Amino acid sequence: MTIHKKGSAHWEGDIKSGKGTVSTESGALKQNPYGFNTRFEGVAGTNPEELIGAAHASCFSMALSLMLGEAGHKPVAIDTTADVSLDKIDGGFAITKIALTSNVKVSGIDKGEFDKIINKAKEGCPVSKLLKADITLDYELSN
Repeated sequence: MTIHKKGSAHWEGDIKSGKGTVSTESGALKQNPYGFNTRFEGVAGTNPEELIGAAHASCFSMALSLMLGEAGHKPVAIDTTADVSLDKIDGGFAITKIALTSNVKVSGIDKGEFDKIINKAKEGCPVSKLLKADITLDYELSN
């Protein structure tokens, strides 16, 4: 089974003064602005790193929910952030690290079992598999 989802981008101008918009097939994003200034200068709008962070945090949370459910544990809540690091390397830029932080509320699970499941979710989520960056995970379990 193959699922296809589309995202699109439009760009006008050079890198410094140019601007673009990004949209998703679902309409969740519709011509949201992005550009050099939103990426490096703190101007309102999105950027590729922010979008990758949101995609990774949501994918990881869904993978964790699936794996907890398969082990017989229904999570109450999973709150995850992904801090994406963009560094200048060898004359260019690269996403070098993604730090996942997740607060998970699930009842009736042993900490050892939870540790195995959450680390499996980190490795198994499709977005984690896609990225070459160093991915770290810090988490907190509450009942």
